Amino acid sequence: MTDSPIENRIKQLHQLLQDYNHQYYVLDEPSVPDAEYDGLMKELIQLETSYPKLKTIDSPSQKVGGKALASFSQVTHKIPMLSLDNVFSDEEWLAFVKRITDKLLNNKSIMFCAEPKLDGLAVSLRYDNGILVQAATRGDGAVGENITENVRTIKSIPLKLIGDGFPKVIEVRGEVFMPKASFDMLNQQAIKKGDKTFANPRNAAAGSLRQLDSKVTASRNLAFYAYGVGFVGDDEITLNEQWLSDSHYKRLEQLKSLGIPMCPEVKLLDNSTLVNDFYLHILSVRDELSYEIDGTVFKVDSIGQQKKLGFVARAPRWATAYKFPAQEETTKLLDVEFQVGRTGAITPVARLEPKFVGGVTVSNATLHNQDEIDRLGIKINDFVTIRRAGDVIPQIVNVQTAKRVKEQSTLPVDEQLRDIIFPKHCPVCQSSVIRAEGEAVLRCTGGLFCGAQRKEAIKHFSSRKALDIDGLGDKLVEQLVDEQLIKTPADLFKLTELDVSTIERMGHKSAQNLINGIKIAKTTTLPKFIYALGIREVGETTAANLANYFFVLDTIKTATVEELQKVPDVGVIVAKNIVQFFQQTHNKEVVSELEAAISWPIIEEKSEEQQPLKDKVFVLTGTLNQMGRSEAKAALQALGAKVSGSVSAKTHYLVAGEKAGSKLTKAQDLGINILNENDMIALIGKYE
Repeated sequence: MTDSPIENRIKQLHQLLQDYNHQYYVLDEPSVPDAEYDGLMKELIQLETSYPKLKTIDSPSQKVGGKALASFSQVTHKIPMLSLDNVFSDEEWLAFVKRITDKLLNNKSIMFCAEPKLDGLAVSLRYDNGILVQAATRGDGAVGENITENVRTIKSIPLKLIGDGFPKVIEVRGEVFMPKASFDMLNQQAIKKGDKTFANPRNAAAGSLRQLDSKVTASRNLAFYAYGVGFVGDDEITLNEQWLSDSHYKRLEQLKSLGIPMCPEVKLLDNSTLVNDFYLHILSVRDELSYEIDGTVFKVDSIGQQKKLGFVARAPRWATAYKFPAQEETTKLLDVEFQVGRTGAITPVARLEPKFVGGVTVSNATLHNQDEIDRLGIKINDFVTIRRAGDVIPQIVNVQTAKRVKEQSTLPVDEQLRDIIFPKHCPVCQSSVIRAEGEAVLRCTGGLFCGAQRKEAIKHFSSRKALDIDGLGDKLVEQLVDEQLIKTPADLFKLTELDVSTIERMGHKSAQNLINGIKIAKTTTLPKFIYALGIREVGETTAANLANYFFVLDTIKTATVEELQKVPDVGVIVAKNIVQFFQQTHNKEVVSELEAAISWPIIEEKSEEQQPLKDKVFVLTGTLNQMGRSEAKAALQALGAKVSGSVSAKTHYLVAGEKAGSKLTKAQDLGINILNENDMIALIGKYE
């Protein structure tokens, strides 16, 4: 059966528009004027409007934008989207090179893929059978937002890959950014309308990508350059490895051959000595580039070497961003305010005379802590040098003491220099403020009561490892606090179904489930209750040790620092945190209310025979299929074992589940006893 003339024309328009997009955005060789391209696009839209069944998800008409969304859904990345560590000097760069050469045991030249560091937003594009089916932001690295409809409108991103022979699934990682010309035009339009302008292209790109109406995104003229490959999948993993090059640079060229844009400034460097030349060149042409950058990025080119180097925390060992020098300006310190963070940390925030620095108007800067203020020798009304460290975070670099007026008394009182005085009580809840031994940060001690810490305290209290209140997620906690239905964890147990049902989008069934979850949480264990209080540095293990040593909460509440230090793994700092927590009147009031609402079974002292694994240190790693990680940990602890999160020479046993990683390797190197999950279950069963 042959296609109709309309179907043939639509297919012809698809191919023409895709070819023209590729020529314009990837090859930088446009072959037709804009007017001709626009005419073809108009014809395609008209045909698809008349014959909607012929409109496909890879149609070039998707670039115009579609129906507005109500909200963004979440996307879990198959392979985490990592961020980069930074270097700011030759010394730090050489230290980076030394680390990777030492790790690789290779003193020969290492090739690097060199790129400008685009000042945009990292996104992941998923192509199934060559068709763009999903786009997501980085988010927290593990989970991002689904922005597919908005990304479809970006003209430089192909909706369909060109060529053939590529794997079934390809994830392209790259940066969405707003070209300088588009940014200038957007702000000019905003000024004409009397709207607020964007501070910089990055903010404009971020705001454009997060529009619920993709038509707005389409009007913003965003662009995209690929910087790597994420998940690449087929039925046979070996096919993927064969298709992908072992060179990072060549992988980018592979993507370019499929129609994905690649930054024209990307270079392959034969060795690390050429890095400085590339860095200086990009710095010299920075203002001439059509897009904003804040540095350069250097990646070990060999994929094999990348795999050997691996990762630390949320960053790869094989790549780093070599940032440009921060831009600096002079301004005046008008005042200092003290903010209380979610963990009780009290941070001095400098209020500055507004100054335009590196594309952003800066009026605030963090002063970090008392030590930093003392180091700077800064006073209110001083003239200071500020810079955006890494072009992002405003910092006060130094005090311009030469600008100080010697005869302060000749100045009006409000212009005279004044010392910065830290508060003795929390600015939010008036609880005592402490500075823990070995720390530079002051902290509020009113953890369960303080308004600034309220949401985080309740989230922790109701979390799975604490009271595990079913139906009470983070968002609902925030709603309950914002609606002033709860102020402390104790208020949870005063909630009624009627209270909860007044919250927006909270139906009768959900309200009922939450109240039932709270009722169930009224019965717990003493270790879980102690952990739920959120005392600083008192984790699950410490909470269990406290419960098993003192047996009752009242004894813990009145214990001295010396008595607390007799508990296994409780040092002087943790002991002081516990004492200070229970000394606060507000905390004592909330704990009393909680004790009236919650119960737990009495803990009986165990004999030596009941703790056969006493003093034995276990580490769990990998996936456990028969027992959950928490269940296994609890079972071992019930037999007297200590369960640690890291492998050391003091570790007695490592339990290795499926996909055990670096902990297993370290345990093998240290000669530690390795147990599989069945071995662990047999060991537990032997003593139960």
